[in-house]
Amino acid sequence: MLLQTIEQALAQVPYPTRPEGLYEPIEYVLSMGGKRLRPTLLLLAHGLYGGQPEAALPAAVGIETYHNHTLLHDDLMDRADMRRGKPTVHKKWNDNTAVLSGDTMLIMAFRHIMDCPCRRQADVLRLFARSAQEICEGQQYDVNFESRTDVTEAEYIEMIRLKTSVLLGCAVQMGALIADAPDADCDALYRFAEKVGLAFQLQDDYLDVYGDPKVFGKKIGGDILCGKKTFLLINALNRADADTRSRLLQLLADSGCEPEAKIQAVTDLYNRLDIPALTLEAIDRYYAEARTELQALSLPQEQWQPLWDYACSLLGRNK
Repeated sequence: MLLQTIEQALAQVPYPTRPEGLYEPIEYVLSMGGKRLRPTLLLLAHGLYGGQPEAALPAAVGIETYHNHTLLHDDLMDRADMRRGKPTVHKKWNDNTAVLSGDTMLIMAFRHIMDCPCRRQADVLRLFARSAQEICEGQQYDVNFESRTDVTEAEYIEMIRLKTSVLLGCAVQMGALIADAPDADCDALYRFAEKVGLAFQLQDDYLDVYGDPKVFGKKIGGDILCGKKTFLLINALNRADADTRSRLLQLLADSGCEPEAKIQAVTDLYNRLDIPALTLEAIDRYYAEARTELQALSLPQEQWQPLWDYACSLLGRNK
């Protein structure tokens, strides 16, 4: 029901027709669909405190517009050709369009959120501005890590917190702020979503190596082939002895190695170093911490249970 409401709101956004070429890519990107998890989280949190979805819809549209702004720029930086089965904006149009339309989406996101009148609008805007800046910081850390082989687990967790978790926290806390929830609840909800985001990203790292391609929705091993610094690789590099570490770095740098053989060889090293268990333990820990934050709310469990159920669905968990 919420997903349908969000899709309708996104489809009803009026876009100027001029100048030609600026708004067409924005409509294109936002029409591609997706999980819409950030606006859903916002509306669920808003509903915890009796808010009607219509009152927070402009903010939900703003959060989703902002999220897709980051995807436009991520695709350009990564030189990605496809997004959700369709050509990315810089491929369908060009690099300049991806930059300019992406920048316009950021401004439109702020305007959507400003169209959501509430008593705590200044707090909402400060939260959003801070989150947008932190996400840029996370992206820069991710870029910096590409050329490093000494990234620590703590550094990686902070990077994914900034790059992924803070926008989930922003969405949930924004929904609560618009509903004028108690300060302590707003803070607890932010931490809840932050922990869910960490678990979600670590699970994504894990499934890229150990997932079922039919369930995961893409071929496994992509992170290994591009040498991406994931929770698994970072812990493998930091846990390995000198010979194993050298072998792992050699495998990652070998562009002549047959892809399937490289994936299997790196996976074998992960298994030898007990990386799968380490990753699953971390996911379980963040998952448990997220639930603890919900239990601290001033609301009875039956009120926050739908939010927890949704988080469980994102993580493929039993309730």
